[in-house]
Amino acid sequence: MTATTVDERLLETSPLRKLLSRPELGSVVGAIAVFVFFALVADGFLRAASLSTVLYASSTIGIMAVPVALLMIGGEFDLSAGVMVTSSALVSSMFSYQMTANTWVGVGVSLLVTLAIGAFNGIMLTRTKLPSFIITLGTFLMLTGINLGFTKLIDGTVSTKSIADMEGFESARDVFASTLTIGDVDFKITILWWIGLVALASWILLRTRAGNWIFAVGGNQDAARAVGVPVTKTKIGLYMGVGFGAWISGQHLLFSYDVVQSGEGVGNELIYIIAAVIGGCLITGGYGSAVGSAVGAFIFGMTSKGIVFAEWNPDWFKFFLGAMLLLATLLNAWVRKRAEATK
Repeated sequence: MTATTVDERLLETSPLRKLLSRPELGSVVGAIAVFVFFALVADGFLRAASLSTVLYASSTIGIMAVPVALLMIGGEFDLSAGVMVTSSALVSSMFSYQMTANTWVGVGVSLLVTLAIGAFNGIMLTRTKLPSFIITLGTFLMLTGINLGFTKLIDGTVSTKSIADMEGFESARDVFASTLTIGDVDFKITILWWIGLVALASWILLRTRAGNWIFAVGGNQDAARAVGVPVTKTKIGLYMGVGFGAWISGQHLLFSYDVVQSGEGVGNELIYIIAAVIGGCLITGGYGSAVGSAVGAFIFGMTSKGIVFAEWNPDWFKFFLGAMLLLATLLNAWVRKRAEATK
């Protein structure tokens, strides 16, 4: 008697198995735990205005965490992501001011520059075969020096001139840094940018051929190339995606405060990476989701603002950050083992 072999792709999958296979499951459990914790210990945490503040803090991290998560799923890092945000704001501000141009011209030039920086990282990575850690560390140092050097050379100080009275400023602020009022609660427009990026990234990952390429190059680059996946184009595109996120964050920074400090952004790249890891992205690549990065950013936002609402010493923030990273990593590993055990 011959045993019948059934294609496992045709097997029905139980709802429990589908749930356990989701990369963001561990971070969702962690987010619920953090939410309940601060709801109990921090007075006013559940107020609508407080939750709006939490969402704003989460969105400023989440806008960058989304493209960083996609890059990590593709198996790479970008240590220049935090400084690139400041570079984006500086280029937009200084170009508009020095050229006395409409601020939208500076915004457009900034987009081209940040996409070019992302393309530079991707091309250097694919051409030299060096680890992304080395490539983007070099870019991080160069951008840090350029931001400070050019700002002092052109403006004479470490901050840019105010562009608040220039043509196009108000309309650009409406797009990148305005506030929407719903009922009696104010919501920053960055929350909409964040939600839009999560939806777009999820569609790319789950519904397009490019999404399959991202998972493939992160899982096994050589095998992906062998079956025809355009590895070089995929990785360059992922780095340009980080540049696009940096452009949005940089314009929000500029049009929120009129001026930009050239030394800002250093260290934020680690926050974006940690948010992606907490959200279920594997450091080794090939696994993760955009929704998970959003949940990771939300945990960051709840923790940073929850400590303030609880009136604790903010010096302990880094301790909670480290503890969350360890717990999230252990929880994700446990969830994956449970998912594999149910197969």
